[in-house]
Amino acid sequence: MEPETVYFLILKSREFDEKDAPGENTDQDASPADRQIDREMSYFDGDPVAQEIKDTIDGLNEDHQAELVALTWLGRGDFTAEEWGEALRTARERRTNPTSEYLLGTPMLGDYLEEGLSILGYAVEDLEPRAG
Repeated sequence: MEPETVYFLILKSREFDEKDAPGENTDQDASPADRQIDREMSYFDGDPVAQEIKDTIDGLNEDHQAELVALTWLGRGDFTAEEWGEALRTARERRTNPTSEYLLGTPMLGDYLEEGLSILGYAVEDLEPRAG
């Protein structure tokens, strides 16, 4: 996978995480479960940043999508660097829904991707596009 793609997804995921959830039920009388359901149903609708993330992930081939999922899991602590091959196999085997939906529903996705890269020996600063 292109390092620029991972860098782009880190930046966009952080931008997305900083936003308030559109359509969030702020009714104080609503139960926490009702507020969560409202939030999840409308969180991505019409959000241009979410759409950019989705389009980018959907544009990747299945191998690259599996790499993103495995990198996320690595950054989240589900696997170690030594288990990278197992993480990739597991990501390929468990794929049932569109990868973009799964990853968009992962809070702190940008942080997990960055941590996963760090565990594999890469620094996000090394992925930044160079001017000129």
